Amino acid sequence: MTTPEWNNSGHGGYGGQYDPAYGYPGYAPDQHLDQHYPPEQTAAAYPPPSYGYETYQAQPAPAEQPYPLPQPAPEPEPAPAPAPTLRTGSPIIPPGIQPALLTAVLAALTAAGAALGSPALAVAAVLLQAVTAAGWFRLNGMWPARQGIALAFLAGLAADVGLLAAPADQAPSVILGALGVWILLILVQQMRHQGSADERLSSLTATAASTALTVLAAGYLAIDGKAGSHPVVVGAVAVAVATVARALPLPSAVSVVVALLAAAGSGVATDRLTGMGTTSAVLIAVAAGVCALIGLRVASYDFPSRFVHFTAGVALPLTAAAPVVYVLGRALGS
Repeated sequence: MTTPEWNNSGHGGYGGQYDPAYGYPGYAPDQHLDQHYPPEQTAAAYPPPSYGYETYQAQPAPAEQPYPLPQPAPEPEPAPAPAPTLRTGSPIIPPGIQPALLTAVLAALTAAGAALGSPALAVAAVLLQAVTAAGWFRLNGMWPARQGIALAFLAGLAADVGLLAAPADQAPSVILGALGVWILLILVQQMRHQGSADERLSSLTATAASTALTVLAAGYLAIDGKAGSHPVVVGAVAVAVATVARALPLPSAVSVVVALLAAAGSGVATDRLTGMGTTSAVLIAVAAGVCALIGLRVASYDFPSRFVHFTAGVALPLTAAAPVVYVLGRALGS
């Protein structure tokens, strides 16, 4: 085996003589670089050293616009949603002077009908019963309620016919009988109701209450005694006077007192026309005035509408007074 010969001259062991001008034999540094690395690549491969300083190059200033560019119009902000309106204040709104005047007209018709006789009084009672039936349903938020209004109104008509046909002493039996029969019809009618249990209960109570009020309004036809129809005249006039006085623009407590005093004064005045006695006339008038104020209070509850004021607000004062006028008229006139 042949081993290569090495030059022990201490110049790297290339096996040749070192020439100071050319280096080792067969080695040309410049020629080597020219062949393998062109000057531009050599410069790119070996960039000059950097010492952490960067050359600042000034950026050209942006060209100014001779005219300002048009800016897009800002979009309009959406309008805020309206805040929900809340009802504030007292939920009691009296019907006012116009319904009070209508009540006075209806009361005057009742008093005139009582003076003329039972047929004329029956006409006034029918008008009162029609307004009572419609107003009570609307007061309870039920409209339209044609079947309920029709049932209540027909119950009142049945009571009127029974009172005109039966003897005077049978009036309570006629009124109770009419109520019993028509309440039974109402129960049958409500069994066909397709609503929920709460709706059926509300409809049943409203229809039953309207029927009861409409039948009780026929109590003006049931009065008969020594005083005749005089209690009806006294009570109707007292209702008219008290209702109008309550509608005057006065403080609430003051108007109540004024209404009751006006009702008592109307009793004194009607006593001179009827001759039934001052004490009896004043008692009937004051009692009728109290019932009229109660009817107005019921018709004024819970933000009622204008329709309620012109139906329930007109009829309830006179309807509420009918049972009291009947009871006191029978007791004081017998």
